[in-house]
Amino acid sequence: MESYQVLEWGKPLQHVLRETPVPTGAEVLVRVTACGVCHSDLHMRDGFYDLGFGKSIELGRIGIHLPLTMGHEIVGTVAAAGPAADVPVGAPVVVHPWIGCGQCRHCLRGSELDCETPRSLGTRRAGGYSDHVLVPHFRYVLPYDGIDPLVAASAACSGLTAYSALKKVPACTPEDVLVVIGAGGLGLAALGIVRQLTPARVVVVDANPAKLELARAQADLVLDIGDAGAARALRDFAAGGAAAVVDFVGLPQTFEWGLAALRKGGSLIEVGLFGGGVSLSVPLLPMRNLKIMGSYVGSLDEFKELLALLRKPGVRTVPLLRRPMREINEIFEDIRLGRVPGRVMALVDDTAT
Repeated sequence: MESYQVLEWGKPLQHVLRETPVPTGAEVLVRVTACGVCHSDLHMRDGFYDLGFGKSIELGRIGIHLPLTMGHEIVGTVAAAGPAADVPVGAPVVVHPWIGCGQCRHCLRGSELDCETPRSLGTRRAGGYSDHVLVPHFRYVLPYDGIDPLVAASAACSGLTAYSALKKVPACTPEDVLVVIGAGGLGLAALGIVRQLTPARVVVVDANPAKLELARAQADLVLDIGDAGAARALRDFAAGGAAAVVDFVGLPQTFEWGLAALRKGGSLIEVGLFGGGVSLSVPLLPMRNLKIMGSYVGSLDEFKELLALLRKPGVRTVPLLRRPMREINEIFEDIRLGRVPGRVMALVDDTAT
């Protein structure tokens, strides 16, 4: 089978031919139709995450080794199934890639996302930048009838990450304000479903005018984070501060801006992985009764909930751009330079839809 792999950290992905795996047990082999391209894959390709203050996480030190086939927003059809896999060959499926070991204390209590030795596709095991992907159990391949296949694929990360983060927003009233920082793939995915999950007024913050324009039709207010008057405009609109902020960017600037935007008792949900570090004034957290929490992708149950939500009329999704998978390195560069207004779906077959 054909794959695009990281063979050396920080270098372009290479086109590689290797043997197509044969599923055993409950495994399922999926023929990939398309795979979404996530900004986090740029960090994966480079081999580290920036923790700020001169520190980083080197992927080779935490069990992620080369060669690596990335790609975790996978849609396709069942090409073959092991004898214990209860799924028909030829079935159209979307893949839930966030897979635990199944044996640790977290997995045994149903918290696969907290698994200490995960088997996630595209980050720990071979993923969807390929024409086939081997899924370790049939429960992770789901039908997506009633949903556009590319929308279903994007739901496996951008949609699921947005959905899980929004579920962590505390109960709001129509007078409350929810701030979404970032109008890229994650932020726009959140905008498509946020009205289904909270009655709060929605403010979108970004630094890119084109992305803010995309968000304008679905937001109650958009603000340029680089505008010196943006913080005051938010406070005026929110009558003092936001009930919650979801930061889909994850830079020191966005974290600090989001924290300052909260009213007393507010919640900051941190999602983005751009990297860096900040200094916190510890007494202000209890004095302002603030809550700070991280949110990482989403569970299998949440993925099923999201797919059900996407079947409802009127639910919007992130804008999807179709590109051939052979352009994967050019796609990465466009994402790095902020030239992608939405989510790129890399198609194995240029004619796929």
